[in-house]
Amino acid sequence: MREPVPEKTFIGIPASDGIAIGPAFCYIPAELTIPVCAAGTVDEEMTRFDMACKRARVELQSLYEAIEKRAGKEEASIFEAHQEMLSDPALEGKVRAEVEIGETVEQALVKATKELASLLAGMDNELFAARALDVKDVGHRILRILLGLPDTALSAVTETSIIIAEDLTPSDTASLDPKLTLGFITAQGGLTSHSAILARTLGLPAIVGMGAGLLEKVPSGTSIILDGRTGEMIFAPGGETIARYKQIKAKRESHLLSLKAAVEKDAHTANGRRVEVTANVGEAASARDAMEHGAEGIGLLRTEFLYLEDTQPPSEEKQYHIYREIFAVMSGRPVIVRTLDIGGDKPPSYFPFPNEMNPFLGWRAIRISLDEPELFKTQLRAILRAAVGHHARIMFPMVSDLDELRRAREIVEVVKRGLEVASVEFAGDVPVGIMVETPAAAVLVDVLAEASDFFSLGTNDLTQYTMAVDRGNAKVSGLFQPLHPAVLRLIRQTIDAGHAKGKWVGMCGELAGMTKAIPILLGFGLDEFSMNPRAIPEAKYLIGKLTDEKARDIAGQAMSFGTAAEIETYMKGVLALL
Repeated sequence: MREPVPEKTFIGIPASDGIAIGPAFCYIPAELTIPVCAAGTVDEEMTRFDMACKRARVELQSLYEAIEKRAGKEEASIFEAHQEMLSDPALEGKVRAEVEIGETVEQALVKATKELASLLAGMDNELFAARALDVKDVGHRILRILLGLPDTALSAVTETSIIIAEDLTPSDTASLDPKLTLGFITAQGGLTSHSAILARTLGLPAIVGMGAGLLEKVPSGTSIILDGRTGEMIFAPGGETIARYKQIKAKRESHLLSLKAAVEKDAHTANGRRVEVTANVGEAASARDAMEHGAEGIGLLRTEFLYLEDTQPPSEEKQYHIYREIFAVMSGRPVIVRTLDIGGDKPPSYFPFPNEMNPFLGWRAIRISLDEPELFKTQLRAILRAAVGHHARIMFPMVSDLDELRRAREIVEVVKRGLEVASVEFAGDVPVGIMVETPAAAVLVDVLAEASDFFSLGTNDLTQYTMAVDRGNAKVSGLFQPLHPAVLRLIRQTIDAGHAKGKWVGMCGELAGMTKAIPILLGFGLDEFSMNPRAIPEAKYLIGKLTDEKARDIAGQAMSFGTAAEIETYMKGVLALL
């Protein structure tokens, strides 16, 4: 008699909330075999390459449209980037160089793709590592077309399954059939990988970074449980475990019904204090999504996408129409527009960026705006013009001292005078504030209040700079702790100093949407929580269950601990009782 397979639990990185129970489907991409044959002329081989790229462009456009319909323009933009890669002179140049020495275009493409991907992967930066995967994805698509094979990505899934894979490319994730996909688990990847981001957007439970050997541990057809909230994968669960997780899943789904009621109302604490819950968005489609999830405004309108999606800076008119559309979607609700936050891990192709040892400490955000005043003025003119009749605010990123803020505000005034002289209609009373994302800004809030109408905490960078941790470096990622006492002290200090000067203080970093942080931040007296739209219902529900007195007690107890681990454990207990 065969021995029963023992139940076993594996831990990965929780990437997208939700529970899935079902059979595993091990996805192993088909190897594309290049036939041995003589190469044609250079013109013949490059013509084949051009034709394959044109076909790839058509496929990618279809993927873009499918994802835009399901998740919005921002999430679909990865496939616009893939289309741009098809026109990348670096890729074509490397392919041509190989063809000119006698390789077939298939052989040339494999070498060129591998070289470009290795170059990006070797930069020890999570963003570039993701781009390396994009290059492989695009190269694989062109090669498949050259070989005359159909697009069969994950087409073998015919019954509801949990997908198990070494990794998933953006194309793989986009081609998942939502009717058959219960969730997915990957051996590689991180929270910022495209697959993780798409999983959260599409509402699929997901775990990433499960580690090497995942496919050997979990044969296709094996019953598993995926908990996207805890990062747990339970292999061959017993009847009692399955029953327990079904109860947990039912309880969470029942909780979702409670959240729907919270979506329709403005956020208040249990004793009636008004707290704003807003969204972080990047364009009109995600603004609409935010409205559907109960956003009371936009606490962070990212504008860097405008500067990264083209080969030249966006014109004033292009920006004006995009901002105007987003303001209209929000129907009079407040919208905080962050001025261009490029540099660091977001360098546009048309800017001659210096080769920096640490770009996060280099030329970025407000530093670029002040050094490139015409670029800055163009954006400010577009914002001020678009803000007419709407509730808009302007926010500067990465400010670290009063001189920077004064200079930026002076440029705003220069732009206003120019619009007035030109008899162009604009909003003259737009509040101007800053993101508090450097420790310098956090300790100077009382001084910066002289020239800032409001403050918004950017906890991703604030944590990175406070803890001296590159958040894209896997070697030290465990040290990136937003609930570290040092980070929380700076947050509390910022809120207290801002309120002492009569200034409104919000937060638009990832921490604002974390349930384990919300009671603490509420206890600190935070005025506004801005987050991923899908986190809004849970945040509103949680805020409504807490009185200010209870939140202050929780915050006080949390601040008595000396480590992030102690605070995490304490907050887990707090949430279990709410």
